[in-house]
Amino acid sequence: MSVRGRTYRYVGPADLRVLVRPGGEGRAISSSTDLDEWVSQRPPAEREEAFTFVVDVDGVLRLAPRRSEHVVCAGGGRVLSAGEISFRHDMGRWLVDEVSNQSTGYCPDVSSWPAVAEALEHAGIEHPAAFTLPVVFRRCPDCREHNIVREDDFVCVFCGSDLPHDWNVDPRA
Repeated sequence: MSVRGRTYRYVGPADLRVLVRPGGEGRAISSSTDLDEWVSQRPPAEREEAFTFVVDVDGVLRLAPRRSEHVVCAGGGRVLSAGEISFRHDMGRWLVDEVSNQSTGYCPDVSSWPAVAEALEHAGIEHPAAFTLPVVFRRCPDCREHNIVREDDFVCVFCGSDLPHDWNVDPRA
Protein backbone atom coordinates (compact mmCIF):
# COMPACT_ATOMS: atom_id res chain seq x y z
CA MET A 1 0.00 0.00 0.00
CA SER A 2 1.10 3.54 -0.62
CA VAL A 3 -0.18 5.22 2.51
CA ARG A 4 0.98 8.77 3.09
CA GLY A 5 0.17 11.44 5.59
CA ARG A 6 0.72 12.52 9.13
CA THR A 7 1.15 9.94 11.82
CA TYR A 8 -0.43 10.41 15.22
CA ARG A 9 1.11 9.36 18.49
CA TYR A 10 -0.92 8.57 21.56
CA VAL A 11 -1.72 11.77 23.49
CA GLY A 12 -4.29 10.39 25.93
CA PRO A 13 -4.03 9.51 29.61
CA ALA A 14 -0.85 7.70 30.65
CA ASP A 15 -2.82 5.23 32.76
CA LEU A 16 -4.39 3.81 29.61
CA ARG A 17 -1.05 3.29 27.87
CA VAL A 18 -0.14 0.70 30.52
CA LEU A 19 -2.94 -1.51 29.17
CA VAL A 20 -0.88 -2.23 26.03
CA ARG A 21 0.40 -5.81 25.96
CA PRO A 22 2.59 -7.55 23.37
CA GLY A 23 0.34 -9.28 20.85
CA GLY A 24 -2.74 -7.51 22.21
CA GLU A 25 -3.26 -5.13 19.29
CA GLY A 26 -6.46 -5.12 17.26
CA ARG A 27 -7.17 -7.71 14.59
CA ALA A 28 -5.59 -6.85 11.23
CA ILE A 29 -8.24 -6.73 8.50
CA SER A 30 -6.73 -7.16 5.07
CA SER A 31 -9.73 -8.71 3.31
CA SER A 32 -13.50 -9.23 3.55
CA THR A 33 -12.73 -12.77 4.69
CA ASP A 34 -10.71 -11.39 7.62
CA LEU A 35 -13.70 -9.21 8.54
CA ASP A 36 -16.11 -12.18 8.20
CA GLU A 37 -13.96 -14.31 10.49
CA TRP A 38 -13.38 -11.61 13.10
CA VAL A 39 -17.03 -10.52 13.29
CA SER A 40 -18.22 -14.13 13.52
CA GLN A 41 -16.01 -14.57 16.61
CA ARG A 42 -17.62 -11.61 18.40
CA PRO A 43 -20.49 -12.15 20.86
CA PRO A 44 -23.88 -11.44 19.19
CA ALA A 45 -24.51 -8.18 21.10
CA GLU A 46 -21.06 -6.87 20.13
CA ARG A 47 -21.71 -7.47 16.41
CA GLU A 48 -24.49 -4.89 16.46
CA GLU A 49 -22.40 -1.96 17.68
CA ALA A 50 -19.52 0.06 16.29
CA PHE A 51 -15.95 -1.17 16.67
CA THR A 52 -12.79 0.63 17.70
CA PHE A 53 -10.40 0.97 14.77
CA VAL A 54 -6.95 2.25 13.94
CA VAL A 55 -5.05 2.37 10.69
CA ASP A 56 -1.50 1.44 11.63
CA VAL A 57 1.57 3.08 10.06
CA ASP A 58 1.70 0.27 7.48
CA GLY A 59 -1.79 1.24 6.32
CA VAL A 60 -3.51 -1.82 7.81
CA LEU A 61 -6.97 -1.51 9.33
CA ARG A 62 -7.07 -2.96 12.86
CA LEU A 63 -10.31 -3.63 14.74
CA ALA A 64 -11.13 -4.19 18.39
CA PRO A 65 -14.36 -4.26 20.41
CA ARG A 66 -15.91 -0.82 20.91
CA ARG A 67 -14.97 -0.48 24.56
CA SER A 68 -11.31 -1.12 23.75
CA GLU A 69 -8.80 1.68 23.95
CA HIS A 70 -7.34 2.91 20.68
CA VAL A 71 -3.81 2.78 22.10
CA VAL A 72 -4.29 -0.93 22.85
CA CYS A 73 -5.73 -1.57 19.37
CA ALA A 74 -2.61 0.13 17.94
CA GLY A 75 -0.25 -1.85 20.17
CA GLY A 76 0.92 1.48 21.62
CA GLY A 77 2.32 2.69 18.30
CA ARG A 78 1.67 5.61 16.01
CA VAL A 79 -1.32 5.51 13.67
CA LEU A 80 -2.45 7.10 10.43
CA SER A 81 -5.99 7.40 11.80
CA ALA A 82 -8.22 6.12 14.59
CA GLY A 83 -11.89 6.17 15.48
CA GLU A 84 -15.06 4.12 15.51
CA ILE A 85 -16.57 2.17 12.62
CA SER A 86 -19.69 0.10 12.00
CA PHE A 87 -20.39 -2.28 9.15
CA ARG A 88 -23.31 -4.00 7.55
CA HIS A 89 -23.33 -7.11 5.45
CA ASP A 90 -25.46 -6.72 2.34
CA MET A 91 -25.84 -9.24 -0.48
CA GLY A 92 -22.59 -11.00 0.33
CA ARG A 93 -20.40 -7.93 0.74
CA TRP A 94 -19.29 -5.71 3.60
CA LEU A 95 -20.12 -1.99 3.62
CA VAL A 96 -19.18 0.69 6.12
CA ASP A 97 -22.32 2.07 7.75
CA GLU A 98 -20.72 4.81 9.82
CA VAL A 99 -17.14 5.84 10.49
CA SER A 100 -15.68 8.60 12.65
CA ASN A 101 -12.28 9.81 13.77
CA GLN A 102 -13.52 9.83 17.38
CA SER A 103 -10.44 8.84 19.34
CA THR A 104 -9.58 10.99 22.32
CA GLY A 105 -6.37 9.00 22.71
CA TYR A 106 -4.97 9.95 19.30
CA CYS A 107 -7.18 12.93 18.35
CA PRO A 108 -6.62 12.47 14.60
CA ASP A 109 -7.51 15.28 12.24
CA VAL A 110 -10.33 14.84 9.74
CA SER A 111 -7.59 14.99 7.09
CA SER A 112 -6.68 11.42 8.12
CA TRP A 113 -9.61 10.11 6.08
CA PRO A 114 -7.55 9.05 2.99
CA ALA A 115 -5.63 6.52 5.11
CA VAL A 116 -8.92 5.00 6.27
CA ALA A 117 -10.30 4.90 2.73
CA GLU A 118 -7.16 3.25 1.39
CA ALA A 119 -7.13 0.60 4.14
CA LEU A 120 -10.80 -0.20 3.47
CA GLU A 121 -10.25 -0.35 -0.29
CA HIS A 122 -7.27 -2.66 0.20
CA ALA A 123 -9.53 -4.96 2.25
CA GLY A 124 -12.29 -4.83 -0.37
CA ILE A 125 -14.79 -3.08 1.91
CA GLU A 126 -17.08 -0.44 0.43
CA HIS A 127 -17.06 2.89 2.24
CA PRO A 128 -18.42 6.43 2.15
CA ALA A 129 -16.48 9.33 0.62
CA ALA A 130 -15.47 10.78 4.01
CA PHE A 131 -15.98 10.35 7.74
CA THR A 132 -19.73 10.15 8.31
CA LEU A 133 -19.23 11.62 11.80
CA PRO A 134 -16.17 13.91 11.61
CA VAL A 135 -14.71 15.14 14.90
CA VAL A 136 -12.55 18.29 15.07
CA PHE A 137 -9.91 18.12 17.81
CA ARG A 138 -7.84 21.09 18.98
CA ARG A 139 -5.46 21.73 21.86
CA CYS A 140 -5.87 24.99 23.71
CA PRO A 141 -2.68 27.05 23.44
CA ASP A 142 -3.38 28.63 26.87
CA CYS A 143 -4.54 25.82 29.19
CA ARG A 144 -3.24 22.96 26.97
CA GLU A 145 -6.46 20.93 27.31
CA HIS A 146 -7.75 18.88 24.39
CA ASN A 147 -11.06 20.08 22.99
CA ILE A 148 -13.68 18.78 20.60
CA VAL A 149 -14.84 21.69 18.46
CA ARG A 150 -18.60 21.72 18.00
CA GLU A 151 -20.57 23.78 15.49
CA ASP A 152 -17.41 25.60 14.31
CA ASP A 153 -17.07 27.27 17.73
CA PHE A 154 -13.28 27.40 18.10
CA VAL A 155 -13.34 28.37 21.78
CA CYS A 156 -11.82 26.30 24.58
CA VAL A 157 -14.52 24.79 26.79
CA PHE A 158 -12.10 24.80 29.74
CA CYS A 159 -10.75 28.37 29.78
CA GLY A 160 -12.60 30.29 27.05
CA SER A 161 -9.50 31.01 24.91
CA ASP A 162 -9.63 30.97 21.13
CA LEU A 163 -8.60 27.69 19.53
CA PRO A 164 -6.55 27.54 16.33
CA HIS A 165 -8.27 26.53 13.11
CA ASP A 166 -5.39 24.20 12.16
CA TRP A 167 -4.86 20.85 13.90
CA ASN A 168 -2.42 21.27 16.81
CA VAL A 169 -3.18 18.50 19.31
CA ASP A 170 0.31 17.03 19.43
CA PRO A 171 2.96 19.72 19.79
CA ARG A 172 5.65 17.15 18.88
CA ALA A 173 3.98 16.03 15.63
